[in-house]
Amino acid sequence: MALTSRQWLLRKRPEGLFRLDDVELVEGDQATRALRQGEIRVRNLLILFAPTTRNWMEAPGNSLYPSIPLDTPVRALAASRVVESQDSRYPVGSRIVGMSCWSEYDILDPSQSPPQHIPEGLTAIEVVGMAGLNSLTAYFGLLRVGQPRAGETLVVSAAAGSTGSVAAQLGRVKGCRVIGIAGGAQKCAWLVESCRLDAAIDYQTEDVSAALKAHCPDGIDIYYDNVGGTILEAAVENMARFGRIVLCGQIAGYNDGQPAPHLNMMRLIYGSIRMQGFLCSDYRSEMPAATSELISLVRSGEIVSRQDIRSGFENVPRHFNALFDGGNQGTLLGLIDDDAYSAA
Repeated sequence: MALTSRQWLLRKRPEGLFRLDDVELVEGDQATRALRQGEIRVRNLLILFAPTTRNWMEAPGNSLYPSIPLDTPVRALAASRVVESQDSRYPVGSRIVGMSCWSEYDILDPSQSPPQHIPEGLTAIEVVGMAGLNSLTAYFGLLRVGQPRAGETLVVSAAAGSTGSVAAQLGRVKGCRVIGIAGGAQKCAWLVESCRLDAAIDYQTEDVSAALKAHCPDGIDIYYDNVGGTILEAAVENMARFGRIVLCGQIAGYNDGQPAPHLNMMRLIYGSIRMQGFLCSDYRSEMPAATSELISLVRSGEIVSRQDIRSGFENVPRHFNALFDGGNQGTLLGLIDDDAYSAA
């Protein structure tokens, strides 16, 4: 029987919240097209749902990130197994993590963007989930940009999310006093009881600026920002002198197409406050060591990690929107093949 490969094509640019009719499920030729020299054919096992994918769906013209061309598969990070290879670095049977798409099979050119091998003894779910891109983003954002010191006060927005929860817990491990901001009593309770944060602020029911003043009377030394918007404004107003703001994401504005709210720039100047963005890829050479450290922290119980695994390739677009409506609990992963649970 000939192999087939279903794929989700981006048919329309989303207006506001991503809609199911922005994409279409069709059959592609990734499972059957002859490979060119240097290419590899992979069976995707697991895809990562990340908020930045919503940015990539925007029309071309923004030089800050690449746009997905219409009528092509939606781009995504994936864990895969090589099923055919024209590159000796990636033999048949090897497992990798790299940029792929919403497709059951894919053809990759490692010379363009080299995938990383999954080490023996680790599952694809561990590498993409507990030590994947979101966790690595938390690791480098907090430790390299935020530069936490014991005794400092760290505040993390979207703290119950995949990136925020790791950043907050890494701060605790480094000896910081940590306050998380999240939506809903259940998430806030999880942050305090399971992640062992010092406090949590529920932005759905509390005045965030007032709560920050109460919890941080001497100001915020490090603010790890995942959301932007009014919560970032509130944090800026409550920063300590020589504080550091780590700009990781702006999820509050990904779907509305509106300009960012006004920030009190004079507050930054007079407070000698540093605000810095970053990309995980800035620290590519450090990724293997960071992955090993994160796995060790999770396995020892120092850090709690949650993976929200969603099955059903036909439901991939429905799963994606859980990132924006608060429906996910942890790193949101799309399971394509049970081989994702294999450690070899």
